[in-house]
Amino acid sequence: MKFDIRYANHPDDSKHYDTQTLRDKYVINRLFEADEILLTYSHQDRIIAGGAMPVKKTLSLGTFKELATAYFLERRELGVINIGGAGRIKLDGKVYDIGHKEGIYVGMGTREVEFSSADSSRPAKFYINSSPAHKTYPTVKIVKPVEGKAAPDGVRYCVQRHLGTLEGINKRTINQFIIGDVCESCQLAMGMTELAEGSAWNTLPSHTHERRMEVYMYFELPETEAVIHLMGTPQETRHVILHNEQAVISPSWSIHSGVGTHNYTFIWGMCGENQTYDDMDNIATADLR
Repeated sequence: MKFDIRYANHPDDSKHYDTQTLRDKYVINRLFEADEILLTYSHQDRIIAGGAMPVKKTLSLGTFKELATAYFLERRELGVINIGGAGRIKLDGKVYDIGHKEGIYVGMGTREVEFSSADSSRPAKFYINSSPAHKTYPTVKIVKPVEGKAAPDGVRYCVQRHLGTLEGINKRTINQFIIGDVCESCQLAMGMTELAEGSAWNTLPSHTHERRMEVYMYFELPETEAVIHLMGTPQETRHVILHNEQAVISPSWSIHSGVGTHNYTFIWGMCGENQTYDDMDNIATADLR
């Protein structure tokens, strides 16, 4: 396991950052490494984001001295979405099969968390978000709904929202995995947004939500393409260029928006003061500077 720490900063500071400093502060360049768990601990609401990619080994989610806990989820909750091949997550002896674009919420107090792949030639890639927790909520496997079929026993369907237009190049499906209508959590919210072919904007209008921070992780982006992720304050915008399977930490004061040179999918994870998805402070595009 590898553990990186990123410290929080005042929004005025970002006005003076050059490209490399912006990347050092906010960009997670590498999320997946064969038979490793890579984690980044951010002091922005103390979220942890990273990835587990088991190939030939089963990977155990251990703790770190910085957490000062006996095990990783002693005072935390966990959200996981698999963007790779079929995999399995073992939680205190109980095994959950987690397929491509399936997820799971894991409640505080789970001692044993193990990741494995069903086929080493097409390994699972478990994308991880974790936030501090104060109460234990039930572990829930979450999948995208299948039209005309009820969710299997012990599984819940995510909530799907279809937004945007092709004319606005922002037609997208928002899959809300960890949210109140699907499962309970202390503060973590998590989901996956899939852009339609021909669309490029992940959200419009740009927005902030002073009450919670967010991490965006971009994938299904061709290696030759990129996403221009916008951040900074509305009148002092900045940007970073992200490529496939990279993530960016967006503080609560920073705008959240991005546009790609190709359609893509991204996973968003939030934690902070509330979990109300639509609690956003929108900024008209004409007002951005």
